[in-house]
Amino acid sequence: MPHHSWQEIIESAYAALDEDYRTFLEEDNGYFPNKTNYLNAFRTLPRNKVRYILFGQDPYPREESAGGYAFIDEKVKRLFSENGLSKEVNRATSLRNFIKMALVARGDLNIDNTSQDAIATVDKSSLIDSILELRHNFEKNGVLLLNTALIFTDKKSSSKHIKAWQPFMQYLLNALAEDAPKLILFGTHAKALKRSLNLESFETVELEHPYNHTFIGNKKALELFGPMQLLEK
Repeated sequence: MPHHSWQEIIESAYAALDEDYRTFLEEDNGYFPNKTNYLNAFRTLPRNKVRYILFGQDPYPREESAGGYAFIDEKVKRLFSENGLSKEVNRATSLRNFIKMALVARGDLNIDNTSQDAIATVDKSSLIDSILELRHNFEKNGVLLLNTALIFTDKKSSSKHIKAWQPFMQYLLNALAEDAPKLILFGTHAKALKRSLNLESFETVELEHPYNHTFIGNKKALELFGPMQLLEK
């Protein structure tokens, strides 16, 4: 269940979904995160703490990775290793580039050298080392980690799910308009929200998806996420 501060909004936003799609969500077991977890972002961050909404694209296309939070890969346990980033992070391109960006923002890395060897030399005694801690730090900064579609079935159905969730997202944003959280838009699907939804009441920060290597040195990303100190214990 979502945090009690979200209850009324989520119930109304859910009711805005197409009836057939609601039936699918309630009766089908072929999607993930499952019905117990796809609203997790609303479970751990109370409404009055929200300062930003980070819109990703889809949930991760792996059941063990998709936990109901945009950008949080549940399959990843440790962030670092003696050699730099952990093997799990190095396999997760978006997360790898995001952590490199955060290290550059802290001044631990030079944008010209974000190699494993360079990361291995960073003093990590004051840094977090788990994906759970990273999520907690996002939430401490008031970042609601939301995807444009809250479930995944297969790649060919992604656009269908994104479109199906639009009434939910529009109701949610309308309900939060007075609070005016800043919208962080990752990638093409999230940026497409500006075409499909009414976002005139919101300030937006549009960034390439962290899958792109250019994200590491993106000035807007460094200025936005740097002050959040997302890697600090």
